[in-house]
Order: sequence, then C-alpha cells, then structure tokens
Amino acid sequence: MAKDSSSRKQNVVLWYLFIAGMTMLVVQWAMEKYNTVDTIPYSQFEQLVARGAVSEVTIGKDTIEGKSKEKLTADKTDFITLRVDEALAEKLTAKGIVVNGSPSNSFFMTLLSWIIPAALFYLMWVFLFRGIANRQGFGGLMSIGKSHAKVYVETDTKVTFADVAGVEEAKFELQEVVSFLKDPQSFGRLGARVPKGILLVGPPGTGKTLLARAVAGEAGVAFFSISGSEFVEMFVGVGAARVRDLFEQARAAAPCIIFIDELDALGRSRSAGGLGGVDEKEQTLNQLLAELDGFDPSAGVILLAATNRPEILDPALMRAGRFDRQVLVDRPDHAGRLAILRVHVRRITLEKDTDLDQIAGMTTGFTGADLANLINEAAIAATRRNAQAVGFTDFTVAIERIVAGIEKKSRVLSKAERRRVAYHEMGHALVAASLPGMDPVQKISIIPRGVGALGYTMQRPTEDRFLLSTSELKNRIAVLMGGRAAEQLIFDGDVSTGAADDLQRATEVAIEMVTKYGMDPGVGQRTYAPHTPGFLAMPQDQVAGAAEATGREIDLAVRALLEAATDAARAILQSRHADLDAGAALLIERESLTAEDFPAIRPTAAAAD
Repeated sequence: MAKDSSSRKQNVVLWYLFIAGMTMLVVQWAMEKYNTVDTIPYSQFEQLVARGAVSEVTIGKDTIEGKSKEKLTADKTDFITLRVDEALAEKLTAKGIVVNGSPSNSFFMTLLSWIIPAALFYLMWVFLFRGIANRQGFGGLMSIGKSHAKVYVETDTKVTFADVAGVEEAKFELQEVVSFLKDPQSFGRLGARVPKGILLVGPPGTGKTLLARAVAGEAGVAFFSISGSEFVEMFVGVGAARVRDLFEQARAAAPCIIFIDELDALGRSRSAGGLGGVDEKEQTLNQLLAELDGFDPSAGVILLAATNRPEILDPALMRAGRFDRQVLVDRPDHAGRLAILRVHVRRITLEKDTDLDQIAGMTTGFTGADLANLINEAAIAATRRNAQAVGFTDFTVAIERIVAGIEKKSRVLSKAERRRVAYHEMGHALVAASLPGMDPVQKISIIPRGVGALGYTMQRPTEDRFLLSTSELKNRIAVLMGGRAAEQLIFDGDVSTGAADDLQRATEVAIEMVTKYGMDPGVGQRTYAPHTPGFLAMPQDQVAGAAEATGREIDLAVRALLEAATDAARAILQSRHADLDAGAALLIERESLTAEDFPAIRPTAAAAD
C-alpha cells in the first residue's frame, strides 16, 4: 500500500511538471502571436529614417522604440530596435550588410524570464496541492501537532438554554458554570471554586453536545469543540502535542469552554504492556491528565466532556480534582418529550389541532435526536401527500417508520402466509388487550416492514413506567408469546419461524427476571447477571458467579416462565376464539387495523382494572 501511495504521488508530480511546462510554452506562443510590436534590424530603422517613414521614437539606453508611417512585417506599425555604434553601422550599411543589435543580459531580465514564472508555479503548488492534502488529513510536518479543534466565537454558537429541552436537571447543574464565566468574582465570594472538569454522561442522542454549546452561548464565550478520536494519530507524540496546543489556545482565548466529545476514544482505561497505537493513546491520556493537574479554572477556562461509556474511562481521569462532576443526561420523560417537540416544531408548518401531548405519550423511550428525526420524517410524510401542514396522521406514519421500518410493498405474501401472519399478529393484540398493565394496542398490520418483519403489532405506552412488578413482566412475556400461541391454536400445533424474534425477546425478559431481579423463588434472592449501566441497554448473555448446578436451575426457571406464559396466552385466545377469527379475517381484508376499526383489541374491563 505504501508503494502504491508513493507511485501515485510521483505520478502527480510528473503530471504537474508536464502541465507547468506546457503552460509556459503556450504563454510564450501567445505572447509572440499577439505581440503588436515588430523587432526590426537597426539598418532597417536607418532606412525608415532616411525615407521619412518614422513618425515618433523613444530612445532608451539600449533600445529605440517608435511608430512607423509604413506597415512593417504582419501589418505592424510599432517597432523596436537595439542601438548600435552609429559610425560602424554606417560603414556596414554602405557595404550592404544588415546590422542587428545584441541586448545586454541584465539581472532584471533574467529574474523576469525565469525566477518569477518558477515562483508563480511554486505558489500554485503550495496553495492548490497542499490545500487538497490538508483536506485529506495529510498536512505539513509543521502542522501535525496542532489542535484540530473547531473554534466558535460568541456570535457563531447561537445556542442557548432556550434551545435545549427535556433535560432540566442537567441544565440546572450547568447554570453554575454559566454564572462563573459571567462573573467569576461574585461566584467565588464564599470560597467556592468551579469544578475543573464536568463530564456529561448519557445515552447517544440525548443532547450532550447541544448542552455544551448552550453553556457557551449563555455565557457568551468562545467554544473549542473537538472529538476524542482527533487526538490520536499514527505518529507517536502527536496526540500529546495536540492536547498541549489545545490548552494553550484555550488559555490565550480565556474565558472559554473546551468541549471534548466522545471522551472514551481518548480516555479509555490504560492496560499494562501496551505497544504501538495503544502506547500512543496512553501518552495522549497522560498529557491530558497533566494538563488537568496544572489547569487553573479561575483563569476562565472550563473543560466539558461527553461520553456514553463511562464504565471504560480510566480511574485517574475520573478522580476528584480532574473531572469533579458527572452530569447525567438521560432519556426525557413525558414532560421532557413534550418540551422537545415544541422546540422542534418551530421549523415546520403544523396543523393547529395537532395534539403534541398525545405524540409525546406515543414516543416513550425516544431521545432528543429521535424526536428531531420524528419531526423531520413527519414533515417528509406530509410533503409526500402534498399537504399544506403537518398533521397527527403524519406523525403516526413517522413513528411506524422509525419503530417498525419502511413498508416493503414489493414483498408479496401468499394467501396462506397472509392468513398465518394475520392470526399471529391478532394473537399478540388480543392477549395484550386482555392482561392488566399492558400498553394499549395502537395498530396491527400484515404489511411487511423492515428487514424481516412480515407484520407487526404496535403498542405504545400512555405513561412513563419506572418500575415493573413480577406479574407485569410475566404478562409481557405472555404478550410476546401470543403470536406463537395463536398459531398453535389455529394450525393444530404446526408453528412457523415467524415467532423467532418474539422468542428471543421473551427469553431475554425471562433471563433478566431470574438472574438480575431475583424473581424466581427456586433460584433465590440474588443476582447472577454481570453489572452494566442501565442506559447502555446491553444484552445479558452470560451468567456470572453461578455454579454448574445453579446454571441448570436458572435454565429450568427460564423455561418454566416461558411455558407458563405460553399457556396463559393460549387460554386467553381459546376464550376469545370468535374475536381471533373475526379480527384475522378483517386484518386480511384491510391489511391494517386500529382500535377504532376493531374494538375487540381495546383493553378489556379486567385489563383496565
């Protein structure tokens, strides 16, 4: 690969030299072709003077320029000739000899004819080709240790706390930073000091970067923004040099804010015996730690950083005196989602009767970035149907697209497959409508969506839930197994592969009940699952600290939960066999149903209680 890169570079240089040479030849040819001054011999000049054909002349040290009354070579009237000794010229002319002059080789003419064109082409090379190299990330050696931070001055930031919604607790904690940057003396009147470093922690898309920019915008100070990955290069020592350069720039621009996004790319926990790139990362981290130790926040420089993986950060980076404060930027609740929706709908044309509160209730678990994408998808859906404004129907379409994927209209199911999918999805809906504490069914569809979904049953919660009981988790497993139970009931136990995703999700819930929440009396009141932060949403695919016999007990407990849930779902569908048949038939006919189209999927009185 290095040889190919060198060969390409050599080819570029050769092509550049060829183009430069051809350009100089073309310029010389054009100058000669379009030159209006004719160079004539001195003897011809004397003849013109003798005939009275010269109208005016300008005599220089070495040349004589003038205008002829007669047309010369190529119909030119302007001429130039070189001065010679007049006495010698008369003798030579008398013998019929043509007399020419020879210019003196001055330094100025040499500079003009060679050095200036060479300098012009060099400048072209520097500005054109070096600019391309810098855009590709291959700058000169003198710039390799410079920080690549993007600097936003006060007028560039244009983000305030009014533009950030749904994270009120985080905004409250960051208000102290704004107060310090605006008035450091009054903030420290009781001896308090601002934290050296503030770490924003939370899932992707919750607005950590936006919060950092809002702090800079509220305080009216410069904002240095850089990603952790931009410190690490293939050359040893470059990352450390960039850290030094970043803090030097920040001190010179104080008061200001340094924001390092994706800090885990730079501050990952160090391991012994690292070589190569690992060693380079450790040097960069060591330099960052050194800068934090010698970093005086009273100078007006605040360090903010963001990560969604705090568990892998180096302990030395997280200790007091470096990143003193951690601010959780979590997924917004119902009120937060409503506030975020109100911020983002400012840029679209919204129907007056659109209920944003209802949309906020349908988007439980969405982050700020998800809601921004939802607004955009709804606007696209409204544009697609040539509407004058974005309405509630467009938001429903956008939610379906985000949650279930795009409709696969080209994927045509056979009549038998449509019938099986219809009973499968109606089984989910009827079980959900019959069990207490389940999210209401909003829509059922047998239109294929996404990568492999042949149909879907959409349930969206009406309120935020922070705790789930054992019975509610068992009911969730029963809803997931409702599709398989419907197939067993209608097709005499001949099940299909359509329940693969349901089985996987039901198994994950059952494993967490047994290994994480201690909800099985046989296994006991202890946890066997490895600990991970809740917002990472990492699957628990291993059992920690369990003996072989205990592992078998866990497997049996998980299996018992799944079988009990399947039996419960089958019993519900047997008691509502008529609704199952009617709903499946209507679903085959219409392809999509809501609770208004088929009231049987609304929560029953027992479920509501």
